[in-house]
Amino acid sequence: MKVLVSVKRVVDYNVKVRVKSDGTGVDIANVKMSMNPFDEIAVEEAVRLKEKGVVTEVIAVSCGVTQCQETLRTSMAIGADRAILVETDAELQPLAIAKLLKALVDKEQPGLVILGKQAIDGDNNQTGQMLAALADLPQATFASKVELVGDKADAPRVNVTREVDGGLETLSLSMPAIITTDLRLNEPRYVTLPNIMKAKKKQLDVVKPEDLGVDVAPRIKTLKVAEPAKRGAGVKVPDVATLVDKLKNEAKVL
Repeated sequence: MKVLVSVKRVVDYNVKVRVKSDGTGVDIANVKMSMNPFDEIAVEEAVRLKEKGVVTEVIAVSCGVTQCQETLRTSMAIGADRAILVETDAELQPLAIAKLLKALVDKEQPGLVILGKQAIDGDNNQTGQMLAALADLPQATFASKVELVGDKADAPRVNVTREVDGGLETLSLSMPAIITTDLRLNEPRYVTLPNIMKAKKKQLDVVKPEDLGVDVAPRIKTLKVAEPAKRGAGVKVPDVATLVDKLKNEAKVL
């Protein structure tokens, strides 16, 4: 069984993000980039399923600029068998990415598609759900545990424990299926130098959106990007009456 894993190249989570002076977006010039943390968890889970013997091949996919090859090499160093880059300089929005992934799902016919629940740059939390709708496949979002049950004779299913308000919910999905990962699903392994060297020899195919017959033209226009307002300094008050007065007349929360 194949597993398709989507990975995205984003600004590293340790970097303080700067907004461009013209407010058109985030400045990524000379900024450290890395794999989206939720996607790293997705790759780790797919590799663990392969190590258990229930998956035969892990395919990493990324959509974006040429530099996304670095992110795909990282996923192969973690344990993915091969990678596909849908190369484009266009601004890719969740719907366009979902359409590209749908085309690859049709081509590769994976038993599972695992995505991070969201990217830390856009925070949209939309691609997995859109892909499930386009491909007409069952989905389980915010997975904190994934377990494959059954065998080839008995139609295989996947049980997914997901985090919901106030507790956990376990879903049983027929396969193929779409899963999006949450933080508590696993802890990604440390990528070793020998595995990085091995990843350089693994297969990485590059295709264009037009090769897949997908229009990636943006449907949404970003009007303005701005940093959050700076927090004011705290003040000490002499008594409760002054505190209540400030909350009522200055903060206006009472």
